[in-house]
Amino acid sequence: MTPSLNIRGIWESSFDDFRAAGHCLSSEQKKVSRAILDCKTGRLGANIRYCPDCGHSEYHNNSCRNRNCPNCQAVRKELWVDRRRSEVIDAPYFHVVFTLPHELNPLILCNAAPLYGLFHKCCARTLLELSENPKFLGAVPGIIQVLHTWDQEMNYHVHMHCIISGGGLTKDGRIRKSKKHFFIPVRVLRDKFKGKFLAELDSLYRKRELTFSASCAGLVNSYEWNSFRDLLYGKDWCPFIKETFNGFGNAIEYLGRYTHKIAISNSRLLSVSGTHVSFSARGRKNGDPRRVITLTNTEFIRRFLLHVLPPGFRKIRYYGFLNNRMKTENLRLIFRIQGGQRFKSLYSGMSTEELLLAAWKVDLKVCPVCGGNHMLPGGRTFAASG
Repeated sequence: MTPSLNIRGIWESSFDDFRAAGHCLSSEQKKVSRAILDCKTGRLGANIRYCPDCGHSEYHNNSCRNRNCPNCQAVRKELWVDRRRSEVIDAPYFHVVFTLPHELNPLILCNAAPLYGLFHKCCARTLLELSENPKFLGAVPGIIQVLHTWDQEMNYHVHMHCIISGGGLTKDGRIRKSKKHFFIPVRVLRDKFKGKFLAELDSLYRKRELTFSASCAGLVNSYEWNSFRDLLYGKDWCPFIKETFNGFGNAIEYLGRYTHKIAISNSRLLSVSGTHVSFSARGRKNGDPRRVITLTNTEFIRRFLLHVLPPGFRKIRYYGFLNNRMKTENLRLIFRIQGGQRFKSLYSGMSTEELLLAAWKVDLKVCPVCGGNHMLPGGRTFAASG
């Protein structure tokens, strides 16, 4: 039987072979795999709707809502973008990407939670400290950071997408805005970030808070560690200023592409057989044609599961005047100074039925058989226990 042209089809066809090959999975990777296999199959239960006019009934299978599932990101992304839209301030916005050298990959894989957290912290502190310098912005901006761990071929590639406002609050409660171009020189950003990250990493090593797997076991030796650290200092950690936005609204829509993105979506799959999968990838350079990547199903599963984050890890974080503790107070002050709030939430308080109609023009009340507008909830089925 030919597998379905989706990620679940790959799991259904080859996950048993993947396990039989001896791959060790974390509890979170097992949970993700179960979610992909069960999502929208009926095994998680369903909602029933019926039409009192013609008697038609239909089942809507429940989704898994796992953040790694390709079926479950659209609503989450739409709600996230809507909430962020209400936090718009009148200022330019910039997209900055920080990338960690691939030499760090083995160490990160066996210290995922602490080193992903360290990456978030160092990106934020770099941007905030330089922004507060009067030579650059002289104010505290708003920052949204999103961690990604993949490239177009699903290889391990750890990088951080940061949207930073070109305006912020000064210490005396005024707003200071930058001009249209990014206000921190890239070389200054590079040196500050590299210095911070490597100093913090070295501190974790000295405190014996790092774990070393077989692939990086030699780093336990302090001489090997010092050589490794010096190698990293010699690398070019140059961040990338990816995009400039003069309207925050489109910056948020743009960032929405990244916030709830997973390593690969169903839409990129070109073919799936019982043994192999082909998918499309961007060209290696701007302007290059799209490429076709073909992997065995088991290798596809291995790469996909590389990007499952530790349980409870927050890949999206907020800093500066968007820091959760002070965000409401900061935004109230900014909006008062700027003369009002530019955008407001559209979907706040809506039910799922109302959201589907407002965002995607899907009306669950319309009967697909008779066209009547009276489809009603008819009950639920539930996931089997155990």
